[in-house]
Amino acid sequence: MGFDVAVQLTRGDRRIGVAFATGPGVTVLFGRSGVGKTSVLQMIAGLLRPDKGHARVSGELLYDRNAGVDLSPERRRAGYVFQEARLFPHKRVRANLLYGAADAAKLADTARMLDIAHLLDRWPRTLSGGEARRVAIGRALLSDPAFLLLDEPLGSLDAARAEEVTRALERLRDETALPMLLVTHDEVEAERLGNHRVAMY
Repeated sequence: MGFDVAVQLTRGDRRIGVAFATGPGVTVLFGRSGVGKTSVLQMIAGLLRPDKGHARVSGELLYDRNAGVDLSPERRRAGYVFQEARLFPHKRVRANLLYGAADAAKLADTARMLDIAHLLDRWPRTLSGGEARRVAIGRALLSDPAFLLLDEPLGSLDAARAEEVTRALERLRDETALPMLLVTHDEVEAERLGNHRVAMY
């Protein structure tokens, strides 16, 4: 139920590559800024095409250069949470969460798990960074993804807001069987959230 990934991409004189196979839970892709962690997420999501390799999640083959398999991003069903929340400023939190939702009936449970039920009638501009990040995670969850890709979910947050998001991610990890791949350069964050750690250099 985890990730089986071996991808490589050359951009100019820079080569980005990683290979790992992990079990259920949260896999943390750990390394310094600029090493290519976000590019790996994008290759798994289908937003970037590797030069070679393969990507499989929970046994489903998403990409294999040799086998000629390259599913479109929508067929990969990745719930992608970007470094920025990317909420629609003209929609309240409830409408942001339900945008693209596969099942609106799951809104209440998702809002409870992420501790955002009290935010549903708020506008994005009134949210703290941590609140906005939790809403973005909720929107990805409600799209009924096969797995989650989280790019620096605690990035640019102060300690209090980062703790709020960390606790929400811990509940998500502990209450669902959804495979998650989380990018960070913070060793404490990697140790606390990850069931598996993969280092990139």
